[in-house]
Amino acid sequence: MKREHDIIWHQTIDSTNSEAARRMSEIDNLSVIAAEFQTAGRGQRGNRWNSKAAENLTFSIIVRPGKDGIPAIPAAGQFVISEITALTTVRYLDSKGIAASIKWPNDIYFNDSKICGILIENCVREGQLLWSICGVGINLNQETFPSDIPNPVSVKLITGKECILSDELLLWTECFDHVADLLSMPDGKEKIERMYLDKMYRKGIRAAYLDTLSGETFYGCIQGISETGCLRVMKEDGSLKDFAFKEIQYII
Repeated sequence: MKREHDIIWHQTIDSTNSEAARRMSEIDNLSVIAAEFQTAGRGQRGNRWNSKAAENLTFSIIVRPGKDGIPAIPAAGQFVISEITALTTVRYLDSKGIAASIKWPNDIYFNDSKICGILIENCVREGQLLWSICGVGINLNQETFPSDIPNPVSVKLITGKECILSDELLLWTECFDHVADLLSMPDGKEKIERMYLDKMYRKGIRAAYLDTLSGETFYGCIQGISETGCLRVMKEDGSLKDFAFKEIQYII
């Protein structure tokens, strides 16, 4: 179903996720806070999200489960919001002719280069997911990046085409509506999970990782994710291990 997305643009703001949190009580469900430039954009692991002004798509969408055709989500199943946001972005990039994959939990890669980062912030109450703020940063038109940013790439570097930010955001919200619709189907959650697994970066491929808790570097093969959203990896000795966020690092 096509949903109404109130899109609120800012020329400059500290962080679209922070602004969404500040305005949570006053703006509608599925509203989008977008900015041409963030002075304090945030990424995963407490990192700062760096982006040149007016060259990339940086925004946050507010999702309140139980409204606008999105069913209620138990706290234990909140990872589905990450899956929906990542799959939306993969679908959007596919529309640009870019075959992207999902680097668990929700970075988006083209080959071995990062094209998008996603930061999900959830609020849980009485065993239910009350709301989610899904922050998305897509490299669109930027062609040069700071030297300390590892393996970045952009839509323009891949396709050679310039993008108009507002048009691309509308296209992303259309993709979001399509993916979110799946959640209301009888087997929707399972279908979303299968789609996520199909798009996982390095799934089924032997590669190097760092166990950040033990400091061990090892080779393993990603098998999928656990019921709680942990990354499941088979090590070379045949053992399976589930890694929570920040417990494993990809060696690229």
